[in-house]
Amino acid sequence: MDMLGEQDSKRQVPSMLQTILRYDVQVTKKFVDLALRTTALRSLRNHSKFLEVSCHGIVWLASWLSFIWLFNNKDLYQLQVNIFIALILDIIVIAVIKAVARRRRPVPMNKLLEVGPDKFSFPSGHASRAVMIAFILIYVSPISMFLYPPLLAWATAVCISRVLAERHYILDVVGGIAIGMLEGLFMCLIWFSQSTSESILSTLSDEKRDGGEFHV
Repeated sequence: MDMLGEQDSKRQVPSMLQTILRYDVQVTKKFVDLALRTTALRSLRNHSKFLEVSCHGIVWLASWLSFIWLFNNKDLYQLQVNIFIALILDIIVIAVIKAVARRRRPVPMNKLLEVGPDKFSFPSGHASRAVMIAFILIYVSPISMFLYPPLLAWATAVCISRVLAERHYILDVVGGIAIGMLEGLFMCLIWFSQSTSESILSTLSDEKRDGGEFHV
């Protein structure tokens, strides 16, 4: 019993943080209630499952590995390797922070939305991933400017939908956004060069890349 008491005392949340979290719960509930009265946001909630899948970590990893395997183009090597590393980084960072924070997810009004093995809420991995990807594709390895609006719209929709679907509190999403930006900045610092990316891909792949020493 004493050991259980010690463990409980170690997990006590500071009063100031309790106040912040309680306020976060109240603001999130008010926001969701208000959003459900707004046609555009209600529609976004209806598409929340699609948006969730579109930014799921496993989906992105599987899709990106397929992209690397199918498109053997030297011009893409650097982007392929660096975003793959960024995805791994994001999954690890979010998993560690969630394990430490251990904040429970909201209990949604629609119980059907309460799915998935991940029961911890802070921070939002979907928000961090969407923001990190958008950050990289705009500032680190820029894509065409014509793709900026849909990319930013997607990232914004993913972040807002996490609250509307009652999968996260507002503070969880804000934390995810901040982490995604920090991950993007970190990728700026460690961004692998073209030659390094080619070397990594040639090491990981059984097939010889074009231009390789033993290419046939």
